[in-house]
Amino acid sequence: MGVTPPPAAPDTVADLDLLDAPSLDPDWQTVVWNDPVNLMSYVVHVFRSYFGYSTAEATRLMLGVHNDGHAVVSEGMREQMELHAQAMHDFGLWATVRKAPRA
Repeated sequence: MGVTPPPAAPDTVADLDLLDAPSLDPDWQTVVWNDPVNLMSYVVHVFRSYFGYSTAEATRLMLGVHNDGHAVVSEGMREQMELHAQAMHDFGLWATVRKAPRA
C-alpha cells in the first residue's frame, strides 16, 4: 500500500487579478458640486487649505463648480478620492466620487 500525496494547493496567486482590485485602480475622481449655500471665496479657501492649490488653481476650480455646476478637484486611487470627498463634506461642500471617464 503506497501513500498518496495530498492534492496540490490551488495557485491562488495566479487566480488573483490585481488589475481588477479597486485599491490599485488610479482612475477615480473627486467631484465637487455647486450648491446654493457656500460663498465662492469659501470654496477657494477650502481648495487652497485642504488640497494645497495655488490661489489661481483654486479659483479656476471654484469657477468650474460655479459656472459648470461641478469640477474634478482630484484624481487617483478610489480610497484616497473617498477620503477627499469626506473631507469636502466635513467642510460643508457637496462632493462625490466617480470612475474617471475613458479617454
